[in-house]
Amino acid sequence: MNDVINGFNSTKILAIGDLMVDHYVYGTVTRISPEAPVPVIKVETESYKLGGAANAINNIKSLGGDVEAIGVIGIDDTGRILLNLLNEKSIDTEGIILCGNRSTTVKTRIIGNDQQIVRIDTESKKPLDTETTQQILKNIKDEIKNFNAILISDYDKGMITHYLLDKLIPMARSSNIPIIVEPKVENLLNYKNTTVVVSDLTELSQASSIKPINETSIRNMGQWLLTHLDCNGVLITRGKKGISLFEKDKVVKHFPGAVKEMYNVTGVKDVITSVMALALANGSDMSTAAEIASVASTLAAGKVGTITITREDLLNQIQ
Repeated sequence: MNDVINGFNSTKILAIGDLMVDHYVYGTVTRISPEAPVPVIKVETESYKLGGAANAINNIKSLGGDVEAIGVIGIDDTGRILLNLLNEKSIDTEGIILCGNRSTTVKTRIIGNDQQIVRIDTESKKPLDTETTQQILKNIKDEIKNFNAILISDYDKGMITHYLLDKLIPMARSSNIPIIVEPKVENLLNYKNTTVVVSDLTELSQASSIKPINETSIRNMGQWLLTHLDCNGVLITRGKKGISLFEKDKVVKHFPGAVKEMYNVTGVKDVITSVMALALANGSDMSTAAEIASVASTLAAGKVGTITITREDLLNQIQ
């Protein structure tokens, strides 16, 4: 595993998806408002972090990989913040398109006395127009030979459309470039013929109508998705119980978790997807990639908020 992890810095990933900003507002609850039965928060600090697909991109960079971000953002203050955050980390933003008819997705979390009070989402979920999608596909086609893997991070905000996938997946397959996907449950069955799909028990149960009652039912869920997508592998995250890997014509492999609490399921999936992309881009087999992803999930699981880990974190955890 060490050789694969050390090889992360020789890989280049094309990461495409719904770019977001996570905005955190921290303060102290001083009283209940006389206007409504809600807490009044005295704001003390606030911060902006990369979220959504941008968090997966950030993890690829922090793990030592080279990555180009592909996505659309609005011509607004949040979009400028997102570009600044990416540029601060020396992430390639040439593939990001500014759209005047969309707002940049931002999730604002109001936290009082160390407890989240409310979340405010500002977003556009309108499917990306054909003209902009064609521009993105042309840019990818011109550069695709320069990449070792493609990561798709789909948060169902309109960036990843049927039209884009109908062109992108065959393009990647014809170039023998692995496609690693983290989809929303609403779009789960759109990712046929990809390399590996990362999902969790809740989403997969919703998609398959199979309840995760026991190990047999979970195996049925994984095989159901593997069959329906005709992909090479399915990775199911199982919270504190770890992750399970399903591959075509192979025995199911389970990698047990090593954490007591799972604070951020979505953030952990971002980390797992990023590690899978880097490992497969480096020529790893699926099982070794999943084992490394399991170690990464253990590191990420106990963290709160937007999560990133480093290559050094992984190597220290393995030793």
